Amino acid sequence: MLVHDLIRTGTGNKIAIYEKGATYSYSQLQDKVARYRAYLCAFGVRPRDNVALFAKNSAAFLFSYMAVASLGGVVVPLNTMLTPREIAFILKDAEAKHIITDRDLELAEQYKEGETPPVKLLIADIEKGISQKIYPEPPAINIQDSDPCVILYTSGTTGRPKGALLTHRNLVNNAAAFSEATESGPADNTLSVLPMFHSFGWTCCIATSLYNGASVTIVETFSPKDVIATIRDQGITMVMGVPSMYNFYTSLAKPEDLAGVRLFASGAASLPLKIIEKFQEKTQKHVIEGYGLSETSPVVSFNPLKLTKPGSVGLPVKDNKVKIVDDSGKEIGCREIGELLVQGPNVMIGYYNLPTETAETLRDGWLHTGDLAYLDEDGYIFIVDRKKDIVIVSGLNVYPREVEEILYQYPAIKEAAAIGVPDKSRGESVRAYVVLKEDMNLDKKDLRAFLKKNLAKFKLPREIIEIDALPKNATGKILKKELRKL
Repeated sequence: MLVHDLIRTGTGNKIAIYEKGATYSYSQLQDKVARYRAYLCAFGVRPRDNVALFAKNSAAFLFSYMAVASLGGVVVPLNTMLTPREIAFILKDAEAKHIITDRDLELAEQYKEGETPPVKLLIADIEKGISQKIYPEPPAINIQDSDPCVILYTSGTTGRPKGALLTHRNLVNNAAAFSEATESGPADNTLSVLPMFHSFGWTCCIATSLYNGASVTIVETFSPKDVIATIRDQGITMVMGVPSMYNFYTSLAKPEDLAGVRLFASGAASLPLKIIEKFQEKTQKHVIEGYGLSETSPVVSFNPLKLTKPGSVGLPVKDNKVKIVDDSGKEIGCREIGELLVQGPNVMIGYYNLPTETAETLRDGWLHTGDLAYLDEDGYIFIVDRKKDIVIVSGLNVYPREVEEILYQYPAIKEAAAIGVPDKSRGESVRAYVVLKEDMNLDKKDLRAFLKKNLAKFKLPREIIEIDALPKNATGKILKKELRKL
């Protein structure tokens, strides 16, 4: 199956998409994609063209994505929070020939004389065009499941953004594996409030729903009270979210608001155990964690619904294999911490035009994730931290996530992040950033006493800094590189 074939899994009048002010059955979805496809072909999109897509969560995003894929093009989704400079970098790096956008982007200043910016195709113009004219049916195109379908640019937390090149097979296989892990079916209605330009939002909300001939409810942005009302009123059965969202659900939602949801899943960043416990206590619902990255389409693992282990990101999904290795690349034993390696049909074919980086990441048939983890006796994966985030204090390893878990247990703290900073006497020391709950004050003396009871001396933050908000990307992942700049 190819990615654009996913729109044909549902039947006739079965609703595929709900969005504010509109619904689309599967037959209407297929018709819309066909019209977008004909329009894009008429305006020059050809097989193997890299086509950028810059748009908010919407049915039009889905129409555009599927139309490009069906023409044999390669979609380059863009983070809608990026600046013109950042957008232009990706457009140039990806060698994008067209950009489909829901707004009139001003990019001329980002291009030097002699550089050719991509052709701009406004979604409003596409909609107007297909309403006024029937464009010719594009010629037959031979697309293989091994052909590239999307270039997903990583957030660039460790340097320049890199484009992970994923095939139709990568994406469809991952949607199938996630469907099995979540026991999804045609009766489901999945909330799509995570950004559709992100692999988590696209695969786990959109592609998985379509794979099952199910429904998806698209919400443009995360406004907590509005989203809770949508969950309640639209009969949502599956909710994918990130840790910060579950903080809001815990504080604002009533148990009856969430009563119809059969699955709450969390990804993109580690979910502190304290948030899991508070959410369950308030709503009587479990949050189940999984793990993935852009390079794996994205899902690597997920907790079995009836055998969940809190704190774990679960077992590898179907057809995935994992192992833990030490710095020399030797596989290590149960509960030993090392780098997590992944193998499976969802693993990217490489980084776009970056052979050296590809060779460093894909070695001997395994993807090196850069994440530190261990496996327990049952094969469940426990993520410890990013390899590059380890803080080495006087030669001793400190995992920021462990410090953060303890900070989250302190009553006044709403969010926390720990990083390493240079220290003349110890090499590095831990610095903690905390966001307080509403109407709470920080008693640092009391917090330090609390931390001393729970952490070894070398793990204790030497500095605790109160800030109004932690810097995050579009999916709610805390941007530690921004904290390091502070």
